[in-house]
Amino acid sequence: MRENGTVMIRKRRKHKSLYNRIFDFFVYLILILLSIACLYPMVHILFASVSNPTELMAHNGLLLKPLGFTMDGYKLVFKDNSIFVGYRNTIIYVVLGTFVNMVMTIMGAFVLSRRDLYFKKAITILITITMFFGGGLIPWFLLMKDIGMYNNIAAMILPTALNTWNMIILRTSFQAIPIDLEEAAVIDGASQVHILTKIILPLSKASLAVILLYYLVGNWNSWFNAMVLLKDRNLFPLQLLLKEILVMNDTTATSVGSAGGVSINSVQGATAYRELVKYCTIVIATVP
Repeated sequence: MRENGTVMIRKRRKHKSLYNRIFDFFVYLILILLSIACLYPMVHILFASVSNPTELMAHNGLLLKPLGFTMDGYKLVFKDNSIFVGYRNTIIYVVLGTFVNMVMTIMGAFVLSRRDLYFKKAITILITITMFFGGGLIPWFLLMKDIGMYNNIAAMILPTALNTWNMIILRTSFQAIPIDLEEAAVIDGASQVHILTKIILPLSKASLAVILLYYLVGNWNSWFNAMVLLKDRNLFPLQLLLKEILVMNDTTATSVGSAGGVSINSVQGATAYRELVKYCTIVIATVP
């Protein structure tokens, strides 16, 4: 009887093991397909950016390899040395801006998460109102200019120093930490700074990582503030310079197409290179 029971258990384990293997196989298969679906658009853009523009315009469907390898698109984009200045400026804005963003967001979220904060509800309402109502672009521009945040590095960092939505997310994360831990720390003589640095932040690493990613991506893609508040090209971020290149590229292609006595091949060639430059700018702006 004991032997029969042992055999039955082994069969069940074997059956369960086979079932688990089949389940794992389909899970991995689905994850691989989803990964390909997410990564292929970038691969398509990369292949298109190094393809022959004429062949690229004539091609329909998915790109599985470059069509006639060429670097002409990147040569056109990097012909202007200001691209490298844009990279430098963007890195500076991202590093400084993200640091200021995280400091301001952590401080604001920590204060709002305090259960004994006076007028906590009123302060939260006032902060939330700013998420739905703004003062308008022109008053905002005049204010930035009057307080000295025009055509300088501060114009790219301080106006966006705090995102209220991110602060509310982080405040909610801080509030989820058990109050018992803070009370025990207070009994041991811990100050609010120690509570923040020794208890709150270590227990909120996941939320901090998400907020950090939001700020990094947002600062890297930022261009509107630069367009409004900067006039010195030596301060322009990469995204604004790439936007100018795309606008000039579209203008050139349009002028060629509207010029009299221009052959159809010339118009098609200008259009093809315009599309090639678009793909190259996407790669340059995204890959780093």
